[in-house]
Amino acid sequence: MTTIEAPTRPAADSIGHDRLRRLMARGTAFLGSEVAIMAGAMSWVSERHLVSAMSNAGGFGVIACGAMTPELLDAEIAATKALTARPFGVNLITMHPMLPELIDVAGRHGVGHVVLAGGLPPAGAIDRIKATGAKVICFPPTLAFAKKLIRSGVDALVIEGMEAGGHIGPVSTSVLAQEMLPEIATQLPVFVAGGIGRGEAMAGYLEMGAAGVQLGTRFVCATECIAHPNFKKAFIRASARDAIASVQIDPRLPVIPVRALKNAGGELFTAKQREVARSLDEGQIAMAEAQLQIEHYWAGALRRAVIEGDVEHGSVMAGQSVGMVTREEPLADILNTLVDEGAHALERRAG
Repeated sequence: MTTIEAPTRPAADSIGHDRLRRLMARGTAFLGSEVAIMAGAMSWVSERHLVSAMSNAGGFGVIACGAMTPELLDAEIAATKALTARPFGVNLITMHPMLPELIDVAGRHGVGHVVLAGGLPPAGAIDRIKATGAKVICFPPTLAFAKKLIRSGVDALVIEGMEAGGHIGPVSTSVLAQEMLPEIATQLPVFVAGGIGRGEAMAGYLEMGAAGVQLGTRFVCATECIAHPNFKKAFIRASARDAIASVQIDPRLPVIPVRALKNAGGELFTAKQREVARSLDEGQIAMAEAQLQIEHYWAGALRRAVIEGDVEHGSVMAGQSVGMVTREEPLADILNTLVDEGAHALERRAG
């Protein structure tokens, strides 16, 4: 295994940096990282290079399994372990038809943290993960959902607002944080996500009781990210208002809104929904198959944009913080900037 040490940061003994370390202590202890900043799992983007770079820089990288088969996930975890000796996690989709097998793959590799996304975990999933020795992280869309997950034995939660990229809910990050952190942050580590692009916002959520934060959009233009140059250019050129949520045209379709940069791909998705709705009307497919078709559409559209560089017809999933992405730079520099911004904000408030 190749061991790559994290870059050495200058000694930071300011009031702000010390305060930031203390506010992050619970999160760093849980993740095993130097800073309690997770890189959100983004399909086709969060693979071995970005994940290992994030962990090597002192943060916490997360592999996006997405629609991978167990064999592909096995290879991706092995490749990531060859690039870093530091902790990283694996994000699994709860509706994946081979979820138990994927959990077993992560377990065989000794992955310490498994993130379950996409809804309430199916029966037995949490226990199966915990039996491997890994910690379980889930996304609760509501406070009631969060309490249910806590009773189910999850080890940490990520509360993610509608400002995020990819699949989103209807409530903003700031509202979710105000509603949930006072109720649950004393019970287990809670990470806040959605629309965070600068360290000042991160510091604010830490002061509210969060154990750490999760960012995705901010890391897409990291030098180490394999996303196509066209994909990165689209991020650098975009403003917050360019990241819009998809529209559900038929209430019967189980379509979770997706936030992405506006382009012709959005119109293609509308056409896809009409096609699936017509198949439902004609009895050609069942509702479960309709949902799978929608998910497969997103996987294909995202690959076209991220890997092939078709940012006009593919899906350029991005959060509203995209307006704060202004250039391509090494991931360690992005992480250090976030930490310094957070520390300086805390120092100003202390003064």
